[in-house]
Amino acid sequence: MNIAIDGPAGAGKSTIARLAAKKLGFLYVDTGAMYRAIALYLLWNDTDIDNEEELHKALDRININIVYDKGVQHVFLNFQDVSAEIRSEKVSIMASKSSALQPVRDKLLDIQKSIADANDVIMDGRDIGTNILPNAELKIYLDASTEVRAKRRFDEMKNKGENPDIESIKANIIARDEQDMNRKIAPLKKAEDAVHIDSSYMSIDQVVERIVTLAGEAAKKAEEN
Repeated sequence: MNIAIDGPAGAGKSTIARLAAKKLGFLYVDTGAMYRAIALYLLWNDTDIDNEEELHKALDRININIVYDKGVQHVFLNFQDVSAEIRSEKVSIMASKSSALQPVRDKLLDIQKSIADANDVIMDGRDIGTNILPNAELKIYLDASTEVRAKRRFDEMKNKGENPDIESIKANIIARDEQDMNRKIAPLKKAEDAVHIDSSYMSIDQVVERIVTLAGEAAKKAEEN
């Protein structure tokens, strides 16, 4: 069984998907972490992403693995654990830009589909239900207001000892939404058959329980068909 969770930045997709996967006994595939790892490599190497030849050469040198150790996700870029580095704001901005490029998407598409074919998975991202797993038994569009998403990111950065500016975070979220929703390749949008969940005033546990319930209903429907 495949569950696709899409939505804008800061909606809580990764946290929700990880917890729901644990409850259901599914494999959680963090596509965002994969794109962030590529973005980190491009930043480290000062890659000109508008130069197609330079971009292809960089992608050929990238190896990405996601490993779970005692339930904790570790992202490896060329065999180096970059789990912390990929969560920076600079990486977030680069990931939004680079993930819109076809060579970058092609790099990860086959990997993601093969994982979904072989496992019960929950996969989250921007175009999972519309592009990566169009035949998923359950599709979720997880959303939240811009203000709520900015506050969540602000609190996350504060807890890491950083000194963020909430207005700057909010502006970045608005800009990223605009970019993600209007890019030519695989734009962020709600699949026609996706269930819309607004998490603005829901707890994490409430959203997880909603998805687990929907998964049960989807599984029952699949059996009947």
